[in-house]
Amino acid sequence: MKYLQVMVILSVFSLTAFSQIKLPSLISDNMVIQRDSEISLWGSGSGKVTVKPSWTDETYTADCDSEGKWLVKVKTPAAGKPCKIDFTDADGSVGVANVLPGEVWLCAGQSNMQFNLSRSYMSNSEVALAKYPDIRLFTVEPAYADEPQTECAGRWYLCDSETVRGFSAVGYFFAKELYAYLGVPIGLIDNSWGGTPAQSWVKRQVLESDDDLKPILARDMETIANKSVYEKEYEQTLKVWQQDVDKAKQLGKTAPVKPLPPMGLRPQNRSCTLYNAMIYPLLNYKIKGVIWYQGESNVDRAYQYRELFASLIESWRQDWNDPDMPFYFVQLASFYIQSPNEHPAVWPAKGEPADDVWAELREAQLMTLKLKNTGMACIIDIGEPYDIHPSNKLDVGRRLSLWALSGTYGIKDIVVSGPLYKSFAVEGDKIRVSFDHTAGGLMAKGAAVEGFQIAGEDKKFVWADAVIEGDTVVVSSEAVKMPVALRYAWAIWPYCNLFNDKGLPASPFRTDDWKGITDDLH
Repeated sequence: MKYLQVMVILSVFSLTAFSQIKLPSLISDNMVIQRDSEISLWGSGSGKVTVKPSWTDETYTADCDSEGKWLVKVKTPAAGKPCKIDFTDADGSVGVANVLPGEVWLCAGQSNMQFNLSRSYMSNSEVALAKYPDIRLFTVEPAYADEPQTECAGRWYLCDSETVRGFSAVGYFFAKELYAYLGVPIGLIDNSWGGTPAQSWVKRQVLESDDDLKPILARDMETIANKSVYEKEYEQTLKVWQQDVDKAKQLGKTAPVKPLPPMGLRPQNRSCTLYNAMIYPLLNYKIKGVIWYQGESNVDRAYQYRELFASLIESWRQDWNDPDMPFYFVQLASFYIQSPNEHPAVWPAKGEPADDVWAELREAQLMTLKLKNTGMACIIDIGEPYDIHPSNKLDVGRRLSLWALSGTYGIKDIVVSGPLYKSFAVEGDKIRVSFDHTAGGLMAKGAAVEGFQIAGEDKKFVWADAVIEGDTVVVSSEAVKMPVALRYAWAIWPYCNLFNDKGLPASPFRTDDWKGITDDLH
């Protein structure tokens, strides 16, 4: 009897250790594969691996290399009924079930992309109605690494009222719009981490090969060298915080939130660490395109972001071997301050025209539209002055979907954007500015157009009067008799109200190229 028990235990161990081919987390039950395409399927095993999809009579094979790794290219069908894929190697087999051909999109960025549906505007009704088994959700578990990794943690879920609660709200609303128009399964891969800068999401070669970006690596080395200093500073910060917590308890007040570690103690904020752990493991997985919401963590070097963001897009396209891969992004919303001294009910003062790093970052994002197959969702109208995370993610997802539906899927008669600056002309003591994407015409939400400022050769901007004339706006001020430049919505929290007749807001812009706050910062 004891001999039989030993043999059973050994048999179970043998099956567990050797009989099951291993697949990455992305290749699992409920996954969405890119339809009408050629995709990669990969994993590890022993000997020869056979891959048999249920949608075809064809069988695919690959030999495992010296490390047991294998990869096959498989042709996928048009969107249709659920499929199955069987994988067999020398030691056993495993199947992946409920696979749907459809459209796969990567949702990437920092906290506003990570912002989940349960926290968003109208969340209760949206969560309750979120029963879309043809929309599938995969969240990459946050991780960082100094070297490229081959695997990430996560699993595919069917979209329902439970699984969608913690998923990206922007991603969900984007997918919901695509599903309504296209009627095909949608797969979303949420790959975001709050507070992270763009340089964390690019590979090291991108930074090393660009003289304008090399200083980012130098800053990282300096940060690592001063780690002990940051640790001591944080220890002191935590002591003060604990004292404040104790006082709050004594007074029966709400305790303050525990302060985050300084940037120097957050490895996820160092260059390339998220690319290595969260992007590199995805590169074999075929995607249709990317939606991106990030930038708040780069406002301190907004000028550098012009090069950094464009390099990120082009390098990802290269990594996915898709030079035309659609890449749609969100321009930063209006914002004032995270922890106001005044009561939140008090609206921020308009103030005088001034240079601003947030405006410079929005400009860098606007300039990225020069890259092919890109699109920008302007959300300057839906920011919240005292919260860097605006709760209206519905309009964010919808505005991103306009670019995808028109630019990627070719659906006609869709207005993708609000007015975008085109050109200007000086006409005596006035400046006339022209726009693209005016749709059926320009309009001001309010009694008069707000948000324009104008300057002469002295480069001193003043608030200006603005009048809509057709698809143009005529800007002037009695204080500037010979204007040479104008700006619109140029502030961290701008008062601005120019839209097209489709209700889409005009993007902040300027006509000058005068030196800004971040021009010399690298």
